[in-house]
Amino acid sequence: MTLRIYILYLLGVVNILGLILPLAKLSRAENYQANCPTPGLERFLLHRVSHGENLETIAQIYNIKSETIVAMNPELQNTKLTIGSNILIPPYNGIVIEVSQGQTWRELGTQYQVRPDVLFELNGCQSPDNLAFIPVVNGKRYTPDIAKSSSQTDTDLTNPAIQAGNFPLQNPAKIALPYGWQMNPMDKEVFFHSGIDFFADKGSNVQAIAPGVVVLAQEKGSYGNLIIINHSERLQSRYAHLENINVKKGQQVKTGELLGTVGTTGKPNFPQPHLHFEVRARSSLGWIAKDPQTYLQK
Repeated sequence: MTLRIYILYLLGVVNILGLILPLAKLSRAENYQANCPTPGLERFLLHRVSHGENLETIAQIYNIKSETIVAMNPELQNTKLTIGSNILIPPYNGIVIEVSQGQTWRELGTQYQVRPDVLFELNGCQSPDNLAFIPVVNGKRYTPDIAKSSSQTDTDLTNPAIQAGNFPLQNPAKIALPYGWQMNPMDKEVFFHSGIDFFADKGSNVQAIAPGVVVLAQEKGSYGNLIIINHSERLQSRYAHLENINVKKGQQVKTGELLGTVGTTGKPNFPQPHLHFEVRARSSLGWIAKDPQTYLQK
C-alpha cells in the first residue's frame, strides 16, 4: 500500500464527486486537546481538476507551493494532470511522513529542522502516531510567512505592538509553570506548555498587556473561560482559566484595561488558582505559540 493510499484510507474518503470535498475526520479527533487547532492530517481536501488548470494555478487557489502538491501526489512527477482526476491538497506547505515507533516530536524536529512545539500543535497536541504532517518543502524547512498580510481582517489595528514591560496581572506574580516542554505535575507526563502559568489569588484582576481587539471572550474547552486579544503586527495574547470575563468580542481594549479575574475554570494543570497566559504570532501555519517572557518584564 502506497503512502498516498494509506493517507486516503486513514482519512476516510467516502465521496469524490464534488469540485472540492472535505475529507472525513479521523475518529481519534476526540482525543486531541480542545485548545489545539484541528490536526493537519484531518484538513486535507480533494480537488477535482478542471479544464485549463495546471499545478501552478491550483497551488495559487490554496496558497501553497506546486512542489507540495506533487509531494502529496507523487504520480504527478511523471504524468500530466488529467481533467476530472482528483488530487490531494494539504492545508499547508509540507509533507506527510510515516513515524517510526517511539519517535518523539523532539527527534522529528531535529531531523527536519522544525520547532518541535510547532509539530506538536500542527498534529493535534498529541504524541506522534503512524503518520505526521511536517512543514517542509523538497526536504527543506518551510518558514511560515509571518509578514503583514494585505488582508487586515485578523488585526485591523493602528495600535502599537506589544511592548516589553507590560504584565497581565496588576501585581508581580511567581511563575507556577514556565513556557516550553514540561512535566505535568498532575500525571508526571512530559508535554509542551504553550504559555506561562502565574500563581495569583482567585479573583485577582487580569489586564490587557497591550491595546487590541477582543476576538474571543467565552468558555473554551480545557482553557476554561478564555479571552483572546489580537494586537497589531500579527500578535495575539490569551488569558485562560478565568473566573469572570469583563469584556465582549469586538471590544477595543487599552493597555492595562481590566479583562476579568483569575479562576480555576477549564482543565488547568494544577488545582491552585492561576492565570494561564500566552503570546502567539500569526503565520501561514496558524497562530504559533511564542515564549511570553520575551514580552514580559516585571
